[in-house]
Amino acid sequence: MSKQPQPISPGKNFFAGGFGGVCLVLAGHPLDTIKVRIQTQPKPSPGQLPLYRGTFDCFKKTFVKEGFRGLYKGMAAPVIGVTPMFAVCFFGFGLGKKLQQKSPGDVLTYPQLFAAGMLSGVFTTAIMAPGERIKCLLQIQSASGQVKYTGPMDCVKQLYRESGIRGIYKGTALTLMRDVPASGMYFMTYEWLKNILTPEGRSPSELSIPSILFAGGMAGIFNWAVAIPPDVLKSRFQTAPEGKYPHGFRDVLRELLREEGVASLYKGFTAVMLRAFPANAACFLGFEVAMKFLNWAAPNL
Repeated sequence: MSKQPQPISPGKNFFAGGFGGVCLVLAGHPLDTIKVRIQTQPKPSPGQLPLYRGTFDCFKKTFVKEGFRGLYKGMAAPVIGVTPMFAVCFFGFGLGKKLQQKSPGDVLTYPQLFAAGMLSGVFTTAIMAPGERIKCLLQIQSASGQVKYTGPMDCVKQLYRESGIRGIYKGTALTLMRDVPASGMYFMTYEWLKNILTPEGRSPSELSIPSILFAGGMAGIFNWAVAIPPDVLKSRFQTAPEGKYPHGFRDVLRELLREEGVASLYKGFTAVMLRAFPANAACFLGFEVAMKFLNWAAPNL
């Protein structure tokens, strides 16, 4: 006989999601650095080889030139940004589920879980957009060798001085376009796989660690399959010089398709997918462990 499911608590989701976010950054940041460097590398001149031939080449060059620390460049910004961002993300998902329940024991359908996930995407963009802009700028300056910003706070100050709050929030619409459908996919896939992997007569809350890691990792892959094209546009747009794309993402899309074709929308695909599985497996495991601890420590929260 399976236990009565724990009522949804957006508050617990908030704290457990924050812990999951820290686990995600530690597991995934090196491949995120590689993803951004591949996506934003300059177009080679005719007859010249590109700076990085692919994911492994970029990894090797970064490691040889900058050592292990080079792979964790710009990590302070995501840790500071990701912890509250995942806290808010899981809070948004918990709230989205709670709002759709008529009574606390209601089991939600997959479209309802997708809708709850989309709400979490709206919640996170407010934190995500500036954090992503700063992260991308810091990651590409290391690759180009021109040091304009000494760190995340210096980057914020300079952006604010140059173009006010709009400079910090550049790329928000693209972050929304990426995160709203991708978050829906993320949470729906995780819940779906958890249900599939749960043995007959057991509760999904009793799932084994390998099953949680698999469900979380696959949720990350499904999330990024939806998110990569808007993510490429966003990386380009957020790192472009002021005024290069006056009409926003439409200009970026036109330029990319004209110069490099449809395949360019899936730039960095290998790095993203290599990172997506371990990073999100670590995130959901961190979330589930923290959730178990909170349910034990504060059952009535």
